[in-house]
Amino acid sequence: MINFKDIIYLKEGTVRQKEAHKVLLELNLFELLKNFNPILAGTIPINIDVESSDLDIICQSENHEDIVKVVREKHGKLPGFEVKTIPSYKNLKTTIITLEYKTFPIEIFVQNKPSEEQDSYLHMLIEYQILLKNNEDFKSEIIALKQQGLKTEPAFAKLLGLEEDPYEALLNYGYEKGYIS
Repeated sequence: MINFKDIIYLKEGTVRQKEAHKVLLELNLFELLKNFNPILAGTIPINIDVESSDLDIICQSENHEDIVKVVREKHGKLPGFEVKTIPSYKNLKTTIITLEYKTFPIEIFVQNKPSEEQDSYLHMLIEYQILLKNNEDFKSEIIALKQQGLKTEPAFAKLLGLEEDPYEALLNYGYEKGYIS
């Protein structure tokens, strides 16, 4: 299994993964965010990204202003820089910092919850396991659904026949199959 907590795996990946690795190094994002347990999540790490896919970095922080200050000081002048705080997502304060660099939109997603326990990381682990258990046709169908505008979790839920809320259904599926514990 890939160690998704260390972005070094991107160096040996697809062209897009290599580009992502280069961008993350140029921005020095993982060093900048090291005190906030950063993990690259989403579709690029598991190679089901589409042209519009962003770099999703999840982080943990008790004080969201700390991480906003760090990112703003270093990258606040980059195009698309914006900070949004969502009062409560699953009873967790969530802050999303967005910016753009080269060909990548970047989203830094902050919660007061260990990064390894955040839904987006768990979804990625489950999706990765599902991709490993299925053939290339399944992967191609996921990508095709994403190209048609479907988000990742709903695309997986559709192909797996999961009918409830796709985000919760995917988590439940992952627990049932033992992909996460």
